[in-house]
Amino acid sequence: MSSLDSSVQQILERLVPNFRTHKQQSPHPIVLGITGLQGSGKSTWAGKIVDILASKYNLHAITVSLDDFYHTHENLVKRRDQDPENKLYRTRGQPGTHDQQLAHDTLQALRNWDDNNKTTGVAIPAFDKSRFNGEGDRAPRSSWPHCASKPDVVVLEGWCVGFRAVPHATLHSKHDAAKAAPPDANPECIVTLPDHAVAHIQEVNRHLAQYNETFMGPQHFDFFVHLDTEDLRNVYRWRLQQEHAMWKVKGAGMSDESVRAFVRGYMPAYELYLEGLRGGFFGEGSGRHVRVVMDRERGVEKVEVI
Repeated sequence: MSSLDSSVQQILERLVPNFRTHKQQSPHPIVLGITGLQGSGKSTWAGKIVDILASKYNLHAITVSLDDFYHTHENLVKRRDQDPENKLYRTRGQPGTHDQQLAHDTLQALRNWDDNNKTTGVAIPAFDKSRFNGEGDRAPRSSWPHCASKPDVVVLEGWCVGFRAVPHATLHSKHDAAKAAPPDANPECIVTLPDHAVAHIQEVNRHLAQYNETFMGPQHFDFFVHLDTEDLRNVYRWRLQQEHAMWKVKGAGMSDESVRAFVRGYMPAYELYLEGLRGGFFGEGSGRHVRVVMDRERGVEKVEVI
């Protein structure tokens, strides 16, 4: 058994008994959220969870990626051009670059599976990241995968799944504290809030609050897995490792400098929202949130049930 298989199996041994209880109490598919820092391997974990749920527990599970709910290229360009000074929206990724209604409707159709779905199934959106020279666009609906039978478990994975908007006072105080901190000249900087105007960060926070309401708050999930680390600089390390591996396979990819700039664009959200998530997505003591703490090599250091 690989180390990943062993780690996932360890997590599922804690969750599946609760899955069984939940299924006895509710006719709806279980919705399991998976979030992870850039480079932590959340998509791989999601796929492995689906595989093991099927092979060991005889549970029909599917995985849905937050990335597949991005707006169309046309709307992403409109979002970028709406405020050219906001560096957080130069590329897709932040809350505000996803189609909330599409996400809500798709996840609700899966969760509230009824007899109508038996013949039509549920179409799962797909986003083609290769289009428009890497800017990406929604794939044609005719190419979307279909879920043809009612799932036991729906796994929703994404980098900001589990993040919850913070009050404006909290946002301001975190921004002020970051500005007052000694300057960090390290190219793998983990204090990046001063890179952005408060108004620009508030825009992301506003969209995140909408996500929380429509499809991404704790009321929309049953269980949660969070891939984390005690040292945020590991995020740069992991993402660089992934890019170097891609270079070996494809002979192309981003430079180290571009990778660091890419990660730095996500760091403000980690600074704002990780503290809240670490305190418990459903509230402390729920027992439905598992935090997996990883070391520099993405090995599992400890597992916490929150």
